[in-house]
Amino acid sequence: MKLLLVEDEKRMAQALCEILRLEKYEVDHYTDGLEGSYAIETGVYDIAILDVMLPGMNGFHIAKEAREKGIKTPILMLTAKSDLEDVVNGLDCGADDYLTKLFMTKELLARLRALSRRNRNTYDSKLTFGDIELDMNTSTLICKENSVRLSEKEFHILEYLIANQGQILTREQLALKIWGYDNEAEYNNVEVYMSFVRKKLSFVKASTEIKAVRGIGYELRDGNV
Repeated sequence: MKLLLVEDEKRMAQALCEILRLEKYEVDHYTDGLEGSYAIETGVYDIAILDVMLPGMNGFHIAKEAREKGIKTPILMLTAKSDLEDVVNGLDCGADDYLTKLFMTKELLARLRALSRRNRNTYDSKLTFGDIELDMNTSTLICKENSVRLSEKEFHILEYLIANQGQILTREQLALKIWGYDNEAEYNNVEVYMSFVRKKLSFVKASTEIKAVRGIGYELRDGNV
């Protein structure tokens, strides 16, 4: 699971990164609000953890702008104060939950698990688009009576495309979502795995297809429309 952490307090950020990585989360950390805003708007994160007081842009504004741009990433807000006004302000700006510093590690991890479940529950156990279904529990691609198992990366590529149906996703977005910032995977890996997913779509005889948009990226299209 890929997390975004925007926190400018050095010791706090180091501690959080260590804790989260020990729990097998992938973490991208930013100290500046403007950089954090750009990062969350890529749409590649499963959960964002935002401090309120940040240089460049505060956490409230990051959350508000992300929601205005249609970003649905669950947001956990970190507040220095437990004042009801701060909590309400954060929730009104689009945050899903909040934690007051200083918090216990167990509480943080429990909140992240809850946000993760909530995010997955926005879907049924199957994602659908056109004539295909993606079984979230078994990583299986289904088209009518045909089905095939997907590899981990194939599954995440198709999941990301279906979740963002109607949008053109750039190679950069796909590379960040599947391989992450810290990975040195080249962008041609996206093309290689995209060809694998296309072969799986062909195998199940789907009319749904992945179209390359020259100079931009990829879009999932319903072949029956």
